[in-house]
Amino acid sequence: MTQTSQRLPVLFLSDGVLLPGMVVPIELDEAAQAAIDAARAAGDEGGDRLLVAPRLEDRYASYGVVVTVEKVGRFRGGSPAAVLRAAGRARIGSGVTGPGAALWVEATPVDDEDLTERAHELAADYKKLVVAVLQKREAWQIVDQVVALTDPSVIADTAGYAPYLSVDRKRELLETPSVQRRLELLVDWTQTYLAELEVNEKISEDVRDSVEKGQREFLLRQQLAAIRKELGEGEPDGTDDYRTRVETADVPDDVRTALLREVDRLERASDQSPESSYIRTWLDTVLDLPWHVRTVDTTDIASARAVLDADHYGLDDVKDRIIEHLAVRARRGERGLEVVGGRGSGAVVLLAGPPGVGKTSLGESVARSLGRTFVRVALGGVRDEAEIRGHRRTYVGALPGRVVRAIKEAGSMNPVVLLDEVDKVGSDYRGDPAAALLEVLDPAQNHTFRDHYLELDLDLSDVLFIATANVLETIPPALLDRMELVGIDGYTEEDKVAIARDFLVPRQRERAALGEDEVTITDEALRELAANHTREAGVRQLERLVAKAFRKVATRLASGAETPVVVDRPALQALVGRARFTPEAHERTSVPGVATGLAVTGLGGDVLWIEASAQPGDSPRLDLTGQLGDVMKESAHIALTYVRSHAGELGLDADALARLSGPIHLHVPAGAVPKDGPSAGVTMTTALVSLATGRTVRGEVGMTGEVSLTGRVLPIGGVKQKLLAAQRAGLTEVFLPARNGPDLDDVPAEVLEALTVHLVGDVREILATALEPAASGGGVVTAA
Repeated sequence: MTQTSQRLPVLFLSDGVLLPGMVVPIELDEAAQAAIDAARAAGDEGGDRLLVAPRLEDRYASYGVVVTVEKVGRFRGGSPAAVLRAAGRARIGSGVTGPGAALWVEATPVDDEDLTERAHELAADYKKLVVAVLQKREAWQIVDQVVALTDPSVIADTAGYAPYLSVDRKRELLETPSVQRRLELLVDWTQTYLAELEVNEKISEDVRDSVEKGQREFLLRQQLAAIRKELGEGEPDGTDDYRTRVETADVPDDVRTALLREVDRLERASDQSPESSYIRTWLDTVLDLPWHVRTVDTTDIASARAVLDADHYGLDDVKDRIIEHLAVRARRGERGLEVVGGRGSGAVVLLAGPPGVGKTSLGESVARSLGRTFVRVALGGVRDEAEIRGHRRTYVGALPGRVVRAIKEAGSMNPVVLLDEVDKVGSDYRGDPAAALLEVLDPAQNHTFRDHYLELDLDLSDVLFIATANVLETIPPALLDRMELVGIDGYTEEDKVAIARDFLVPRQRERAALGEDEVTITDEALRELAANHTREAGVRQLERLVAKAFRKVATRLASGAETPVVVDRPALQALVGRARFTPEAHERTSVPGVATGLAVTGLGGDVLWIEASAQPGDSPRLDLTGQLGDVMKESAHIALTYVRSHAGELGLDADALARLSGPIHLHVPAGAVPKDGPSAGVTMTTALVSLATGRTVRGEVGMTGEVSLTGRVLPIGGVKQKLLAAQRAGLTEVFLPARNGPDLDDVPAEVLEALTVHLVGDVREILATALEPAASGGGVVTAA
């Protein structure tokens, strides 16, 4: 039957769905009040009727229910409310105009469809299911009302009151005119809900039975224990075993006292008590620690040095430190002095350097040279103090800290413990692990280290701790002060060739299942890989390229190539590709305003270019780009101020000074890499003078040093890494601060032979030599 559409104000509900026949109260917010006021103002057209529809996120609802306002009043709390009675479904049409502030729409009533015999059968089935749900909920008064219903459509729409149906499912019922389809959905949903109820009831019953059974067993065990006590048949129940283990264990006296105290608590505790399992776990942990187990250090210094040399090339500083440690311990043993367990007899060494130089693998080599067990503790990303000091035993799943677990894993009290990536320890609301390491790494305190889980003094004074780090700036000063710093600044080109020949090539040849009679690689090829295919402080990327070349060789041999395959310099392009790095200092500095500086990053030393450019304009301004930090920005301002204020001393004529009077742009490639530090001061000064005079900076020259407002060149750090980077970049002449002269003692001899190092105290000494001579009539810079 065709229904006539009506103009009705519409109210959208966000938290529910109304179905025909429902009577519900709603709170009158601004939108609801506007809809009811509009319905009342409609006069004869709408009366007190309005359309209620669910609010959807992605579209407007297509169906709603026509409701009448039964009553308007207030809830008991005082907020305004209204009682609505839902009459029938309506299809929502287009929006129309109407009185009031509400939204008006065309609403077409929708008649129920498919009132077939099948619909009556489904209605009877659904009514039985609803009665079963109500009976489980003991809602007996509502059961009688449901039983009295006969109309299939009305029975289906009672689902609007069902709390176990979601809003989406109720909306689906609202948008389904077919009575039979609605009942089919409801029968399916309600059967599933009843099945879930039965499963939950079964689980609850099982839990209840289990608890009752446990209580009965507990009472029976208590009665059995009392009977055995009266009969004198004290059968061991497991606690006597712990007492025996403690009494026979090789532990210190204070530890034995603590263990016996916990055994007493275990004997008094019930087997059903959670505390019993906590005590057993603690007893097992303490008894498994090697309290009096120590390995005997190697006293043969020559054999220990041979082990270190066989595993790693170079690294003489750290090798000398280990040999010194061995020598002192050997002399103490010869003279009958205490060797183990003494305060401060251990050592804490920090290996700091770029990635790929062998810091982590060196720890295992040190353990082999000393004859000790080795344990690695990875600290990268650790942010919880309890990871170091352990959890309190009151927490569920409590464990000792990583240091105690390392001792337990090593099986001795004097292992080599490698604290890997100590510079990457973080902190948050759970504490600061770096602060917890202060006691662990202090040889004067760690003889009484106390873990939160053990609550016992643990002697760590004979443990050799080796920490590794890439950068020192992120390590707290107090923690850094407790460690002996050994810098590993990287390898020279000759070092890399030797490492590749003696270590990397044999290892990668074995991994590629190749024999020495099947493939060989020449030193010239290795030198080409180290010089032009990689530019790193370590050898990690070099090893990857060797592995890549051997994989290509293995593929050729599998295709029938003749053996042996010789990997020489001309063959590298086909095996690993073209060289990625070529000397570019001369190209970069071929225009005025560009100078070559030296820097240190987390990956080792590197070269950087400072580019200066004058911009049109009269207002003096300095623009800085390249992700520069605050310290580096200050260096740029100091350099510009020095050049402008000392123009006469620097030989800058009026034209040269005019170039620096307007806006200046200073850029440090690469722009995506953050940079900071004061050591680029002399490089910035040189670039500005080069820009002012129009004289280019010599391409083979690099420089580093902090500059002051008076032109003094102040000392900087990372000299060795910077000189290694200069050699890799093809530079031949480097300017360093005069006060960094002692740092040259740590630089390899072949690097000093390849570079001409000038130690300067004033920036004018650099300007006098680093700039190309003026073509004609240019400013002349003389050293003071």
